[in-house]
Amino acid sequence: MDRLTTLDLFVRIVDRGSFSAAAADLGISRPVATAAIKALEQRLGTRLLQRTTRHVQPTVEGQAYYSRCVAILADLEDADRSAGGTVAGLLRIDVVGNLARTVLLPALPEFLARHPALTVHLGEGERFVDLVREGVDCAVRAGELADSDMVVRRLGVMEDVTVASPAYLAAHGTPTSPDSLDGHVMVGFVSSRTGQPLPLEFTRDGKVIEVVLPARVLVGGADTSAEAARLGLGLVQAPRYRFADDLASSRLVEVLADFPPTPTPVSVLYPSSRQLSPRVRVFIDWLVETVGPQFAPS
Repeated sequence: MDRLTTLDLFVRIVDRGSFSAAAADLGISRPVATAAIKALEQRLGTRLLQRTTRHVQPTVEGQAYYSRCVAILADLEDADRSAGGTVAGLLRIDVVGNLARTVLLPALPEFLARHPALTVHLGEGERFVDLVREGVDCAVRAGELADSDMVVRRLGVMEDVTVASPAYLAAHGTPTSPDSLDGHVMVGFVSSRTGQPLPLEFTRDGKVIEVVLPARVLVGGADTSAEAARLGLGLVQAPRYRFADDLASSRLVEVLADFPPTPTPVSVLYPSSRQLSPRVRVFIDWLVETVGPQFAPS
């Protein structure tokens, strides 16, 4: 294994906390990865990794070496690109599921045509992702984000709506203001951070009102929440684009339009501890240029 590949392997082992995961990323066997790191440690005359039965982490010397390796690999990619080379390799992205299918995926062919040497691994999820530990380059998320050591770049905001099915409204009546929600129920969307249903939000006279209604159905996914609304199981709030077809066909009805929920921010996140590689940089620039204009300005 050449020295640059060994450096890449070492960085991936630290990021992933696993020899097996890093070896799989590079398409080599674990024994080959183990032998390469052993040879590297012997050449340097120091131990770089502390191995336990469950995890691998760098030693003090290994952490310092890791920081230099990350910078070297990123500088090499930059040098290749500045010399007319193409941006190449695997780009691992994690995107909230519905955003991936309705916003990102339709635009992706243009990005791949622009960068033919890139391969994109597109993960979907609602949960928090440890980008460094799971080997993810960046994530696209909707909603307000908890403080973290991630770099956050805002792409824009999405207009949210409150919807219900005609059958639900026939049974419970159509509310005319947030004060007329007695007797109504919501589909409870459970926060992955708190484990509690998120309140409904309404804006009145520039102020945000939060209302928690009874919920007989609790869900943890946006697609399930939308389907529950179609089945008449309660009021639901979500970005308007999600319900565009339902609203056009009258399968769902917008309610309380004069008291809209607060807009949902859309952001791209990447680790602050890593020098931004050309692969990630061109993707984020493309997001801002191509996908960002689909949202309202922040």
